[in-house]
Amino acid sequence: MARTPRSKARAAQPAPQGTHRGEGGETHQVAQEGYLTLTTQQGTPVADDQNTLTQGRRGPALMEDFHFREKMFHFDHERIPERVVHARGYGAHGYFETLTPIPELTKADLFQRAGEKTPAFVRFSTVAGNKGSFDLARDVRGFAVKLYTQEGNWDLVGNNIPVFFIQDAIKFPDIIHSVKQEPDKAFPQAQSAHDNFWDFISLTPESMHMIMWVMSDRAIPRSFRFMEGFGVHTFRLVNAEGRSRFVKFHWKPKLGLQSVVWNEAVKINGADPDFHRRDLWNAIKAGDFPEWELCLQTFDEDFAESFDFDILDPTKLIPEELVPAVAVGRLVLDRMPENFFAETEQVAFMTHNIVPGIEFSNDPLLQGRNFSYLDTQLKRLGGPNFTHLPINAPKCPVHHFQQDGHMAFHNPRGRANYEPNSWGPKIGGPREDPQRGFSTLPEPADGPKVRARPESFADHYSQARQFYVSQTPVEQRHIGDALVFELSKCEVPAIRLRMLAHLQNIDDGLARTVADGLGEADLPPAADAAAEPRTDLPPSDALSILKRPTSFAGRKLGILVTDGADAELVKALEAAALSIPAVVEIIAPTVGGVTLSDGSRLVAQHKIDGGPSVLFDAVALVLGEEGAAKLLRVPPARDFAADAYAHYKFIGFTEAALPLMQKAGLPPEPDAAMVPLKRPADAARFLKACAALRFWDRPDGA
Repeated sequence: MARTPRSKARAAQPAPQGTHRGEGGETHQVAQEGYLTLTTQQGTPVADDQNTLTQGRRGPALMEDFHFREKMFHFDHERIPERVVHARGYGAHGYFETLTPIPELTKADLFQRAGEKTPAFVRFSTVAGNKGSFDLARDVRGFAVKLYTQEGNWDLVGNNIPVFFIQDAIKFPDIIHSVKQEPDKAFPQAQSAHDNFWDFISLTPESMHMIMWVMSDRAIPRSFRFMEGFGVHTFRLVNAEGRSRFVKFHWKPKLGLQSVVWNEAVKINGADPDFHRRDLWNAIKAGDFPEWELCLQTFDEDFAESFDFDILDPTKLIPEELVPAVAVGRLVLDRMPENFFAETEQVAFMTHNIVPGIEFSNDPLLQGRNFSYLDTQLKRLGGPNFTHLPINAPKCPVHHFQQDGHMAFHNPRGRANYEPNSWGPKIGGPREDPQRGFSTLPEPADGPKVRARPESFADHYSQARQFYVSQTPVEQRHIGDALVFELSKCEVPAIRLRMLAHLQNIDDGLARTVADGLGEADLPPAADAAAEPRTDLPPSDALSILKRPTSFAGRKLGILVTDGADAELVKALEAAALSIPAVVEIIAPTVGGVTLSDGSRLVAQHKIDGGPSVLFDAVALVLGEEGAAKLLRVPPARDFAADAYAHYKFIGFTEAALPLMQKAGLPPEPDAAMVPLKRPADAARFLKACAALRFWDRPDGA
């Protein structure tokens, strides 16, 4: 059989738009009017980006093909090492607006003038998972803020939890090694439910307060937009007169707090592993800019001395009932990055980036972080000049004598590259400024060189108990369920028993609940405590999510529709949601949409098996008679209704939806969160009810 010439075979394929064919059938791009010319990194115009230079049409590739070599060289090196922790992150640009100047507390420039806006970049992240892990792992969330102030960059590198696992940074490699994949198995990924993590925790009593937070709903937030941020450590504010006060930083979301339930998180990770990323992207692109208040807890040395716990201990917090968190400004995110890698991936946060008027305390974890972060950037970003990258570069004037090094975009100009020097201002470079420059508070320190924790750090259980008793019964149940699930994944019984011993020092009821869930008939003796646990600390409502006011603003309503659905009712639901404002998305048997009762066509955002109810905060089943009958035979439609009920969500429904609801196992008698939609006027009543977000009184929920 004759062989088909390659030139003819290639010529038989249609040429893409904007191309032309060569004599042998090869494809060449045609320069199109209005487009920029493609070039190499050196600026050389490229004539052909489709074919490697070869010796003859079927001959070997030539080394002189500089365009191919440059393109492949860059491709081979375009991945930088991911972060050891906080690898999976997502960021956005915005600004910080000072609302209440506080010159009496700090000389920090950004706090001096009401209404002044400081550019900001924020990166949210998980801690344990790798870069490709899913968004809704049970984990701490990083909440890192870079503020480009007029006196340098200030990085407030915090979390969505105000305390941490460890008291001293020397243990940081150990906690992270324990929670990462086990080194022999290389799994599990982005999970703490395994022996290594709980082995470390059960041998580290100082972690017990943090464990209560991580096992709570705080560790599975509904959205970055609905979670708090904390600076974690105690810092200092210093005013122009040199007077100092301690401070803790809080970011409080304008839209309130909200989390998902565990069963929901598992299903969201399967349906949309980019759930948090997509939520932030969609909100900002729609103009629903996320906003947080910056609140300060400030206190003096007298309070620090009188407080029941050491304010330098990063495993402790100060209840807001003792020291109120006062709002001084707001953070608004209003612009997504133009390139994820250049901005979100290359942004370098460092706790030691502070500005005049803000200083460190002697918190040993903070002191260790100050050392570690700079070293990390050298490894990740390739050299000492990572501050030259636009995302890291200050937006105020920068003058120094640092020079050369890998990727030096800027070097000193003029004759002098050292100081002191005797050259004049034009060529002599910058000089220090004792008035405006950063000067450290002269805090006295003495004592012998020791490797030891202060006795004031010894109480590991009292605040863990305070957090637990501050939760509602629903939240307490979730903590117990989380502990049972996580510890049930531990194969070594001794680890489970050690944790039960610790839980007895926190709450007897919690310990018994977890023991029952693990099938342990007898509780072990309570763990030895370095300091006697206190049971008299009062509950703090600020530590609970469900004790906060709720709203449906910024949330998402999913409307499941079929052919023949009531057009006026759909329009009324959309109008009621938009008035809050909330987001509406349509789910249908096909993504092409449905024909409504008035003959109009409604396009869907989701096909039923690609838009499960876990993606929405409330759902409405607006079905036509014929379409509803067809949905009875569609398992994802039954799951849509069943999951919405199991996850305590508000459900609006038309009469035609009742057979689907019954097929899905919902009770024949609707509860208070199952709202009949008989006429368009019912839409507003349904959306008003959705403000509660969940109906926790439902008996058969997840």
